[in-house]
Amino acid sequence: MILLIKLIFAHILGDFFFQPDKWVAAKEERKLGAYQFYLHLLIHAALTLILLWDLSFWPYMLIIVISHGILDAVKIYFQNEKTKRTWFFADQAGHLLVIIGVAYWIAGAGWIPWHTLGLGFWTFLTIAAFLTIPSAIIIRTVMSKWTPFTNVAESDSLAEAGKYIGILERLFAFAFIISGRWEAIGFLVAAKSVFRFGDLRQSKDRKLTEYILIGTLLSFGISILCGLIYTVITQA
Repeated sequence: MILLIKLIFAHILGDFFFQPDKWVAAKEERKLGAYQFYLHLLIHAALTLILLWDLSFWPYMLIIVISHGILDAVKIYFQNEKTKRTWFFADQAGHLLVIIGVAYWIAGAGWIPWHTLGLGFWTFLTIAAFLTIPSAIIIRTVMSKWTPFTNVAESDSLAEAGKYIGILERLFAFAFIISGRWEAIGFLVAAKSVFRFGDLRQSKDRKLTEYILIGTLLSFGISILCGLIYTVITQA
């Protein structure tokens, strides 16, 4: 299980933290002709070996990296503006299936990584990382089905404030869940509602209200699900 968690953590770091938006745009524009495509794969390879801290893992690392490149190539060649959301989730599902397959294969062969700090630590670190940028991108992708509704001028709002507010609220909610303080989530929801009340009252726009509500429920829903997953894994 620790091996699987580490591989997922390496994927999260490589795909979401060490892949700037400029790289994504370059790959979509120049396809396999973009050097960012190959640099992205090298970063995945390095992260996998660093986190596992065992050079004997290199054959399995090659399987993960090569399959990652194939899946990314398929996505960038076949997606378009209308199907970007679908291909995003299909691509991530493909990566996850490969990682699970490799971890299962190695576990069956009896290979155990020696360098580990424990299941709880790696599970916590992986989920905490997922709740930041990856979750923000997933929520943004889901919400892209609707045009963002806002009557607030850009100059009246901090740059990317919504993204960072969402990251903080998910991390707080996750911390409350794993510490058994479910009631504290209610205070988070209430606090956000109070601060959002002015925007909703001034906008008088049902669409904006629904848009904000969907985003909030998605954000807290992901946090709750991650908290439950962490509890199940660490108490198993």
